[in-house]
Amino acid sequence: KFLRKEAKHFSIKRLTMKIAALLLTVGSAVAFTGPKASSVKTSISATKDEILSSPNTIEFGKIWDPLGLSELGSDETIAWFRHSEVKHGRVCMAAFVGWWAVAAGSHFPGQLSYGVDFESLPTKGLEAWDAVPGWGKAQMLIFAGLIEFHDELFASTRGTHYMRGGTPGKNHVPGLYDPLGFANGKSDEAKARGRDVEIKNGRLAMIGMAGLYCASVIPGSVPLQPDC
Repeated sequence: KFLRKEAKHFSIKRLTMKIAALLLTVGSAVAFTGPKASSVKTSISATKDEILSSPNTIEFGKIWDPLGLSELGSDETIAWFRHSEVKHGRVCMAAFVGWWAVAAGSHFPGQLSYGVDFESLPTKGLEAWDAVPGWGKAQMLIFAGLIEFHDELFASTRGTHYMRGGTPGKNHVPGLYDPLGFANGKSDEAKARGRDVEIKNGRLAMIGMAGLYCASVIPGSVPLQPDC
């Protein structure tokens, strides 16, 4: 009876493994299957050269692209790269300011969560993040994911997607970017200059955040950087 029970258990286990292997095989096949070609011809408003011409390259005298990433794909690929660059720059500008504010001892009033005062948070960036309760971290990550999801959704349904003729980096989530409408009365030239300034500041912020993170996890890795 014991042997029959073990044999039955082994048979079920083997069947489960076979089903899992089959699902993995099907999943792998789907993952490596290219998307179906659309019958609708699409184009973007700016070509690769036009996208790369902004902002100016006065710092290096030419486009700084040592890895040749700008040659990897089509105009749509470059539009996606630029959109990602603008978004990552915005996140890093906000993160750099937040890191600096915490290091300077600035805190919001009240409680971060039940029993955790803002004032109790450490003044070092990663230590402050570690002090946030797990559900608090989850809420921030889910909120960021919802913003990203709805930005792509609204770009496709309420506007023109940046890979289909829209402006790379344009926010489509209502009330998230420029809620007071400072850019409404500006000319096209002023808006274009503002986008260039934003991209350059975002690039500096990405470098700055990389430096802060490295200095935090690898002491002495960033020259002249105080403990943060």
